Amino acid sequence: MSPSSPRLLLPEGPALVAGFGRATVLTADGEVLAMTAREAAAFLAENPPPLLVHAPAAARRLDIPPLDGALDLLELFAFACPAEPAPPTPRGLALVLGLPLPADDEAAAALLPEITVTLLRRLAGQAGTEAGRGAAAIAAHLRDAAQWPWAEAVLAALAQPGLKAGRDALKAWRRLPEWEETPPPPPPSSHAVEPAEARRRLAEMLGPGAEQRPQQADYASAAAAAFAPREAEGEPRMVLAEAGTGTGKTLGYIAPASLWAERNGAPVWLSTFTRNLQRQLDHELHRLYPDPEERRQRIAVRKGRENYLCLLNFEESLGRSGMRDMALPIALVARWAGATRDGDIVGGDFPGWLLELSPPGALGGFADRRGECIRSACAHYRKCFVEHSIRRARTARLVVANHALVMVQAALGGGEDGRPTRYVFDEGHHIFDAADGAFSAAFTGIEALELRRWLLGNEGGRSRAKGLRARIEELAGELPELTPPLELALNTARDALPTPGWFGRIGDEAPLAGNPGEAFLHAARRQVLARAPEDDGVYSLECDLHPVGEALLEAGRALDAALDLLERPLARLRDLLQARLEAEDQEEMDTSERIRLETAILGIERRALAPVKAWRGMLGTLTGPAPEPGTRPLMVDWLQLDRREGRDWDAGMHRHWLDPTIPFARVVAGPAHGLLVTSATLTDSAKRADPEAAWREAEARTGASHLPLPAVRAALPSPFDYAANTRAFVVTDVDVRMAGQTSAAIRDLFLAAGGGALGLFTAIRRLREVARRIGPALEEKGIPLYAQHVDAMDNATLVDVFRAEEDSCLLGTDAMRDGVDVPGRSLRLLVFDRVPWPRRTILHRERRLHLSGGQPQGLDDAHARHKLRQAFGRLVRRADDRGVFVLLDRAAPSRILAALPEGVAVRRVGLAEAIRETRSLLEGYAPAHGGET
Repeated sequence: MSPSSPRLLLPEGPALVAGFGRATVLTADGEVLAMTAREAAAFLAENPPPLLVHAPAAARRLDIPPLDGALDLLELFAFACPAEPAPPTPRGLALVLGLPLPADDEAAAALLPEITVTLLRRLAGQAGTEAGRGAAAIAAHLRDAAQWPWAEAVLAALAQPGLKAGRDALKAWRRLPEWEETPPPPPPSSHAVEPAEARRRLAEMLGPGAEQRPQQADYASAAAAAFAPREAEGEPRMVLAEAGTGTGKTLGYIAPASLWAERNGAPVWLSTFTRNLQRQLDHELHRLYPDPEERRQRIAVRKGRENYLCLLNFEESLGRSGMRDMALPIALVARWAGATRDGDIVGGDFPGWLLELSPPGALGGFADRRGECIRSACAHYRKCFVEHSIRRARTARLVVANHALVMVQAALGGGEDGRPTRYVFDEGHHIFDAADGAFSAAFTGIEALELRRWLLGNEGGRSRAKGLRARIEELAGELPELTPPLELALNTARDALPTPGWFGRIGDEAPLAGNPGEAFLHAARRQVLARAPEDDGVYSLECDLHPVGEALLEAGRALDAALDLLERPLARLRDLLQARLEAEDQEEMDTSERIRLETAILGIERRALAPVKAWRGMLGTLTGPAPEPGTRPLMVDWLQLDRREGRDWDAGMHRHWLDPTIPFARVVAGPAHGLLVTSATLTDSAKRADPEAAWREAEARTGASHLPLPAVRAALPSPFDYAANTRAFVVTDVDVRMAGQTSAAIRDLFLAAGGGALGLFTAIRRLREVARRIGPALEEKGIPLYAQHVDAMDNATLVDVFRAEEDSCLLGTDAMRDGVDVPGRSLRLLVFDRVPWPRRTILHRERRLHLSGGQPQGLDDAHARHKLRQAFGRLVRRADDRGVFVLLDRAAPSRILAALPEGVAVRRVGLAEAIRETRSLLEGYAPAHGGET
């Protein structure tokens, strides 16, 4: 073989698969050995570095020091297959690479060399190409800067064994395309989609051999009503559609939505609650547009800026690419950036497990999470992933977004995307909560420091924020009248807003002298400590704003005066920039200057003036009369002291709408022409006997009750036979207040199911404690345990692992429950530790009083039923799925158990019987493969 030909250099050391306290090793001689953790540690000390998957997890499970020099196949996979998500386990890699799936640890250890060969051959296929030369240059850099164990094998596969190192290949932006501005689209038409047309489109997507599901076709027909022409301004066509699990609602609404978009020349925005659900919805759209290039033209995924790789941040990180601990993370991000579909670094095609393979914080600065984007002033503006996504959304037929982005953009008058006329809100039961977050305000140390950083810039810290002066200094050179208000605004911000040292001074006896922002936060903390009913020193505290203490009142007046002094020069700056934009000499203004002016105006308005105005509005209530007891407020204000790990962290004043669907109806639903709000759980299942009351409650929770036209109601039942395929138990002999009893119960139930179990918790602290207690026992039986808030992976990656590893178990909280879509054996047992009652907060107290229709307890019950019903819906995703639902809280009242589907009999039994029944139902369970559409 000539030196210029690809060749495979395979590791000479052993292959290792680690469990808790045990390991399986494939020696260099091909012998498979089972070892204890101690034996494995001794073996590894005497042999070359091992071949494995996920070195940090292996070291943690064996309770040994970091495995420096290990050949981690995840690193090689991320290098060879950038932007190809894969669960970070041997089985997960085999699944993605099309290799035989290992049945046990012995088979997994034997498979690791085959995975190595497959990945190196993939690289060898690029030898001699431009892509191969770029990959080789990065590998050479890693060889020299990080002594990367895979470097020589990669360079040999790419036929570049002696290549000299260089950093130019890390400059991924050089290989990215520029976006091109397109003319504004013409106004959309208003042609309707008839129910029969929606049915036909659905049938086309499913194909001629698809299973006939009448409920799905009926659902598509009902959804079409949301795409009828609007008859009057402010009167959108709204459809509330409840579709039981298994109906196939996703394709059911894609059918009329895609037809309307094609026919009328405008996009339909498909919004869901979480980023993980966005990814699932994006995947479903493969049925509509199977061709990748057409799908890229027709479908756009939109998220907030903080979700995308910032090319300027990445460029600045290259200064650390020569550091040994940073070289590999930066190189793998560079490889990914050149292959990613859209630059989404949070929940897109970026491998979330890279967080755990990298030093703490190594990947945290690659996205713009502090609002530091300088937009058109950035050298990478024409290649920016965010700007690409905005422009694709303008010409797409379907835009996949999330509720938070939709609501924030609407509150900004359409924001960067303009104002859509048609929406689909999937997971519509979350509209109330999403609106609650989007239309709230808070004056806290964190919020105030964000504004300070935006105005003043770095102030000596590590942030690259340049501040308002740098943003408009070029403009100030051309417009000298900008300088006085700019200087006044910056000086006022420096004196008035909390400093970066606030978090270290939060417990001081007196606030920082001369700083009204810190004085207010200090007074807020003192009032909370004085009035909070209980203080265990661990959890966050809150208290009512009224009656306002004298110290808080005085501090509030001083802060309001300071914010007034800040607001005036900021408004003057905005007005001067706007006047320049509207000046008569437009012929002399080039496009770049116009863009800089527009960017500066928008930044001042949204990043500075908007929060200052909101804060001043809040402070105005301090001097106003206290609300009369029993009167219904429009807003709810309170003070809060936040704690982390038992330490005071921040304090401040918070404001939420009592009913956040009011602003949702005003700025999102009202201006739209039509919207479909859909979910499997729109209505309260306890009100089956009174459907009118159930629908009225759903209309109140989705904002429909605030619109002039009544919403069209549609309900499609689930086709699943829950009575035959599920069991539901409330365990009566476990005290959930005792961590030991809870842990033992969950452990034994998980073992009875043989894995495939999801444990849901109402508190993160209990989740972590249970994970610590049960992990070794499960691993001893060959059942891997993964946990949110324990494993350093995002939720999407954890769900991917759980789905791929059929006998693994997963612990999570609410966010995990909403993101789990795992059909088949991988999810066959669901255990709730406690009844998911709402948190006892001041905001919830006011809603119980004023939004419960005179039945405060009913609001709590409905909250718990919705969560239980949503969780149960995760358990059965296909007609042949089986599952067991267990609630460990023996105090669970029977009225909340009406959350479960009709036909499911909930039995109160002892733990031993629940274990026996679980084992009996799931023994030998092997469903057919397939998925829900």
